[in-house]
Parts: sequence; structure tokens; C-alpha cells
Amino acid sequence: MRKGKHPDKALSVVRVRTVTKPGLYADGNGLYLIVEPSGAKRWMMRTIVQGKRRDIGLGGCKVVPLAEARVMALTFRKIAREGGDPLAERRKQRMVIPTFEQAARSVHAEHLPTWKNLKHGAQWINTLSQYVFPILGKQPVDKLETSDVLKVLSTIWLTKPETARRVRQRIGTVLDWAKASGFRTGDNPVDGVSKGLPRQANGDDHHAALDFADVPDFIIKLRASDVTETTRLAFEFLILTATRTSEVLGAKWDEIDIGSKTWTIPADRMKAKRLYKVPLADRALEILDRCKILAGDSEYIFPGRSAKKPLSNMVFLMALRRMGIESTAHGFRSAFRDWASERTNFPREVCEQALANTIKDKTEAAYRRGDLLDKRRELMAAWSSFLASRVSS
Repeated sequence: MRKGKHPDKALSVVRVRTVTKPGLYADGNGLYLIVEPSGAKRWMMRTIVQGKRRDIGLGGCKVVPLAEARVMALTFRKIAREGGDPLAERRKQRMVIPTFEQAARSVHAEHLPTWKNLKHGAQWINTLSQYVFPILGKQPVDKLETSDVLKVLSTIWLTKPETARRVRQRIGTVLDWAKASGFRTGDNPVDGVSKGLPRQANGDDHHAALDFADVPDFIIKLRASDVTETTRLAFEFLILTATRTSEVLGAKWDEIDIGSKTWTIPADRMKAKRLYKVPLADRALEILDRCKILAGDSEYIFPGRSAKKPLSNMVFLMALRRMGIESTAHGFRSAFRDWASERTNFPREVCEQALANTIKDKTEAAYRRGDLLDKRRELMAAWSSFLASRVSS
């Protein structure tokens, strides 16, 4: 153990320049000169951060002179003594916060290899270039607030509602990326923007849909609503599986294989008139467990007033009206598709297969022979986790 007075400014400019023997040389106040076997020299500051010893690199001697290294060491030592984290402070000093446009182009570049449909990739960045960059493009992502997002959306919210909805989703995706990358903290300002926007008139009520970001909150409201338990479970099952109303309401117990976690819908109940297998996430299986008790001896998973008949085909629409929600059951399929496009890297064909959509392109249809069940299982598990994000938070 070293005894005696701790060194203080033990090194000199000449010593730093001429020393060649590999080793660790103390200057004082936790500052060390490290000479590598290769001859390279760098600075290291050693201190106690929140009860643990930490070694913090301060740069090479060619770019950081002795005097500057001493100032840095004293600064970080003071931060540590006050209970802070010098490493976090150093990362903050090094970090260059990107503008919204820089962040958006980074997100686009990262997702581009995963988009099978190049047209979608082009549309993704083009909508931001046209509607967002002129207003928010030069602003640092850490400074953007809900009022900034509102400024963009208010110009197109009523005149171009579908475009505005996609712009909102894409702004949210960019800001989520910024937070994950350490450029932002706090909530995504997109989440609260709808409160400042007027109600959109939707001429096609059949496809009225919630923004996918609002669906987890809808699940919470659904579970707490006063509609019947069977209806609540059926509705959540429909959202979890991204299937159609008729497919869920007509579901029977003999279509479920618990062992393989699969629901097989007969061809005569599918829009495309082809047998279709639906992978079931864990939450969907929990719903089935509860329904087994509620359904009694009915062959239907979601029986209505009579065990011999399923729930009415109006049951979801009535539930939405009672909850005061401007959407339709079919709209949750649209929300799922938007989520898959905006928030995941799953290939387009997997997302389309998850919706059992008919393939209009004959060439694509000829090549898509399998049902992509394993990949769809991963996709639906991710969707289930997203839906539960508000419940667990």
C-alpha cells in the first residue's frame, strides 16, 4: 500500500512528452497518464462514482494537453463528489443533438433495407419532406414539444385527414427513435397532440380507425367499460388477432389448438374462401381460458344470450358507441397495419399475411405459397406486447 502524501501535479509537460516506458503514471487528483506498449499515450481519470470505482478516458495526449487534462479531471471529480455521474456528463458534452430532419433521415435509412415495398419507403420520407421539414426540420429533436407537432398537423388535419394521420405517426416514430438514441427524454409529444386538434369528419365510417398509438389506451378503457364481459373479451381478442368481426364472432372451440397456440378458421368463414391459421399470443390464450368458463357448453367461444348462437354482429359497434369512441371494429385492422409499417421491421408480406388480405398482384400471389406462420407468430407477439404497454406502465 502506498503511504505518504498523494501526488499533486507530479507530471510535467516534458515528462509527458519524453516518457516511453509502458505503465500508469499518477499526476494527482485521480489523473493518470497511460503509456501503452505501442507507445501511444492517453489520459485517464480514476474516481468513485456513486460508490463504485470508475475509470474515465479523457483522450489522447496529442489532442488533450496536460493542463486541459487537469481541468477535466478536477471538473469530473467535483461532479462525482456531488453525487453525479461524470460519464453521463461526458457523453452529454460529446453528443451532438440532431435536427428533426437529420433524425428522420436516419430513421428512414435504418428502415429502408427492411421495406420490401420501395414505394412505401419513398412515401414515408416524402410526406415528412413536404409537410414537416419546412416547419420543424431545422429544430433539434430535444426541443420539440406538443405545440410544435400541433403546428404541423393543424394545417392539414381537416383538409387531408388520412395524410395528417400518417404524418402524426411518422413524427412519433422519429421522436421515439430520438429518445431511444439518447437525444430526448420524457414523453413523446405526439401522444398528447390529439387533444388540441378538432374532430375529423370521416365520410367512410366503415373504415374509421383510431391511431395505433391510442389502441393500448383503448384496451384499458375497454376492460373498465360496462359492456358485458364476453363482449369485452371478444373485442380484445379481435384486436389481438387483427381478424374480422365475422371471423371472431363465429369462432368455435373445435377451431382452437391450445398445444400449438393456433386458431384455424375454416375456408367458408374467410373472405378469401381459404382455410387460415391465426397464431395466438399469450394474452389471447388467457382470454380463451376465461371464455371457457363463461361459455359453458356452447360450441361458440363468444356465445350471445343463447348458447346456441354467437354474439350479435352489431355488438362491437354498440360497445364503441357506449364508450364514446369514434372508430369501428374494422378500423383496428387498419391500426394494426399502420403499427406494423411504422414501428416494426417485419417484411410487408408478413404484415399482409397477418391480415389474410387477398393478393391482387398475380405474380406476387404465385410466389407466396406458404402461410408464414412462424414469422406471423413473432409479429403478433410483438403486437400483443405493444397493446399491453400502457397496462404495465
